[in-house]
Amino acid sequence: MTELLSSALPTFSRPAAGPLGLAPLLRANLAGQDLGALCQSLLERAAADADDAFALIDAGLILQFHGNPELAMQLQREALRLRRHYVFPAKQPVRLRVLAFMAPGDLMANVPIECLLEDLDIELHLYYAMLDDVDFAEIPEHDVLFVALSDTEANRPILDAWLPLLAEWPRPVLNKPQHIGRVGRDVAARLLADLPGVAMPPTLRVGRALLEQIAAAQAPAGQLLGGIDFPLLVRPVDSHAGHDLHKVDNAAELAPALAAIAGDELFVAPFIDYRSADGQFRKYRVVLVDGQPFAVHMGISSHWMIHYLNAGMADDAAKRAEEAAFMAAFDTGFAVRHAAALAGIGERIGLDYLGIDCAETADGRLLVFEVDHAMVVHAMDPVDVYPYKPPTMHKLFAAFRAMLLKAAA
Repeated sequence: MTELLSSALPTFSRPAAGPLGLAPLLRANLAGQDLGALCQSLLERAAADADDAFALIDAGLILQFHGNPELAMQLQREALRLRRHYVFPAKQPVRLRVLAFMAPGDLMANVPIECLLEDLDIELHLYYAMLDDVDFAEIPEHDVLFVALSDTEANRPILDAWLPLLAEWPRPVLNKPQHIGRVGRDVAARLLADLPGVAMPPTLRVGRALLEQIAAAQAPAGQLLGGIDFPLLVRPVDSHAGHDLHKVDNAAELAPALAAIAGDELFVAPFIDYRSADGQFRKYRVVLVDGQPFAVHMGISSHWMIHYLNAGMADDAAKRAEEAAFMAAFDTGFAVRHAAALAGIGERIGLDYLGIDCAETADGRLLVFEVDHAMVVHAMDPVDVYPYKPPTMHKLFAAFRAMLLKAAA
């Protein structure tokens, strides 16, 4: 692979047809449509034509929605064996051709860039990079390259292998791979620890054996974890969206949490109580596009672990009214209050496109939970329930488009 990537740069190919893709399938799924019949028809198509990579990759996406990750990844592997390049034509006359470098994996493995470029004048090409032989003829002609791979244990070898070639790429490159490792929870916590206006608790990568000692009360947590003590947040290294995330208040609660989490190493961080004066927790998702902040959503919940889908926003008009007010006043409110903190985060992480999940502390600092360019960002919530969202999201999408055009120019 190293010799392959140090060889002459490829001659790019012309685009071919593409699959349905993530954006329309995710929209249908979020709208509550039953995609079972479509999935079955795609599987039948693939059975009838062993070379139908498009049917395989679309069926794999649907199976991820339906909670069948093993079969989903099996279909994806078969699709990528057949082809690694997938094209999504522009919905308007083509202004720009964007190539997104992707990695095999689930929905968290890459930036969901299809959701950012819906209905625009951009021809989107996805190319799945791997660690085996590369067919450079399959890499399409393009005006700008966007590195979409997230920072995961599986993706890091791919990023490292492609780094020398991407450093000399003949087109502009956004989200340069040498910066992607900075979003790792432990790395980001170190990079942002001393930023003025930012509160990001330390995150340690800790071996299971050490945590088992703490659970058995063989030594105080603060002694073994360098001053970090209960309450603690414990999660798998590659966990996102709250999967297998546990809050443990003492050593007795740590043992059952460890039993429920896989992995020889886990991420451990102190829990910060960020509830507001009314007892509710408020979590914000903000995206930096070329350094400029944009609101994505605001979740309000009585529980500390907030995800937008479990915060009950759709069922509570008062919560939606507060989110609407947050979005309407974002540029003159939240973005101004935390301008220095957001700018500092953008500079230290160094990615052109970056998501931030955060809250506000009682003393006015930006409490950062996570920085990650692969966070889900879309405009697919029902307009009748969330009429205030489309203008905000399309403003973000316009900025993303402008960033691509600027890079290509």
